[in-house]
Amino acid sequence: MLLGIDFGTTHTVVAQVDRGNYPVVSFEHGGDVLPSLLAVHAQSGELRYGAQAVPLAREPGWTVVRSFKRLLEGAGPRSEVRIAGRGFLLLDLLEGFFRHLGQELRRGNAGLREGEEISAAVAVPANASSAQRFLTADAFSRAGFAVQAVLNEPSAAGFEYAHRFRGTVTSRREHVLVYDLGGGTFDASLLKLDGRSNEAVTSSGIARLGGDDFDEAILALALRRLGVDRAALSPQQLFLLLEECRAQKEGVNPNTRKLVLDLHALGPTGGQSASSPPPLVLPVDEVYAACAPLVARTVAVMEEALREPGQGGERVDWGDLAGIYVVGGASSFPPVYRQLRERFGPHRVRRSPHPFGSCAIGLAIHLDAGAGYSLFERLTRNFGVFREERAGESVAFDVLIPKNTPLPKAGEPPLTITRRYRAAHNLGHFRFVECARIDGGRPEGNLALWDELLFPFDPALRGRRELGQVPVSRLSGEGPEVEESYEVAANGVLQVSLRVLDDGYSQAARISRRGA
Repeated sequence: MLLGIDFGTTHTVVAQVDRGNYPVVSFEHGGDVLPSLLAVHAQSGELRYGAQAVPLAREPGWTVVRSFKRLLEGAGPRSEVRIAGRGFLLLDLLEGFFRHLGQELRRGNAGLREGEEISAAVAVPANASSAQRFLTADAFSRAGFAVQAVLNEPSAAGFEYAHRFRGTVTSRREHVLVYDLGGGTFDASLLKLDGRSNEAVTSSGIARLGGDDFDEAILALALRRLGVDRAALSPQQLFLLLEECRAQKEGVNPNTRKLVLDLHALGPTGGQSASSPPPLVLPVDEVYAACAPLVARTVAVMEEALREPGQGGERVDWGDLAGIYVVGGASSFPPVYRQLRERFGPHRVRRSPHPFGSCAIGLAIHLDAGAGYSLFERLTRNFGVFREERAGESVAFDVLIPKNTPLPKAGEPPLTITRRYRAAHNLGHFRFVECARIDGGRPEGNLALWDELLFPFDPALRGRRELGQVPVSRLSGEGPEVEESYEVAANGVLQVSLRVLDDGYSQAARISRRGA
């Protein structure tokens, strides 16, 4: 069975390939979405996932973690998290959630037969690091899914746009800007639609801005109105209040005039005549005003994505867009659509009929060979290395793979970048980094530190365990010829190999973020 799976910050949505149709799968509990939740029992360490975790928020001894997808930011294969006083490998928690997802799929309406393999296309935020991509794909594979592709979320939504609104694309207007506001992240991607070929031109994003942050803004407004200090709330109270804010936010429509929050989570008040506090009524205009700065940040990032040229140097004007496609669960919040329409005009902005399911539907379309669509993805961040120079007295930075470099398609050989040079030092100290932009040859903006590799150019250093304690010094005479090779797979995962050509000594490693 072919499924497109959107592991979201708040909800996980699955769409199925069914004879040219792409219905969203219904779950036994929770309708068309599976809550992206996990719960941990402090004493036993028992884990519960999805809808099974929801009622445990009110049970003693249980800690429920909302939006645990956000833990992936900056994480790697060996990253640990602490929940309820216990340590867990994040990869194990992801695998557990995806195994639970597989069980729920077999109980839902997808029509899975016992033992039938699930071939899946999965998605990650456009600005996700290679480590996050690897973690996501590896956890799905360990959970029993046959992962066929890992796509950027807005690129997946671009397939849904092409499927529904292909008629809006002309030879003059062949670009679509995808505005993807999910529960935890925001991405803006410029896509070029040519026939049934989709090409990612540029991407920009905010790693931590989404529906969760709207919930936080609403809660902050409510606590100010109540005169309650957030620091005085227990973790359980905070979870329940944020979930109440989310539920009421998702129920808002353009005709809503007030938001009514249930405050039972605060517990009884009033001494001997204790009773739960009455609901809090917030005028919707005040709620919108509290969230407006968040929406304004997303609009600024949209404009950045359009201004930045692609690999070929092309730029697109607003007037040349076929449309701005609004997707992601949090995009249903009325002030989002309102601000976009005010800024870009009512006829330019199109909202997906299924904002929660757009990404999953697009993933399913990508898997359907009969649909005939192809995708050309690009790296969404710069990848480079700091290395020693002048006998360790200074450090130089080299861009290895620039942002917007086209990625190979699934099934194609990896993109390979090779460099050769004569080593000048006894030891190579490679500090790999990933960054949003390069300014004057320096990495800038949301810098992510990756693994460090120590490579002995001097044969006398080979086999030594504590290379980090060896001072870097210049070699006497001509150094050995060295080859660096970097491979980038279709899913954006990076691998490096270093080899001394004179005698064949080499090292290879899949690299990930520091501490991973």
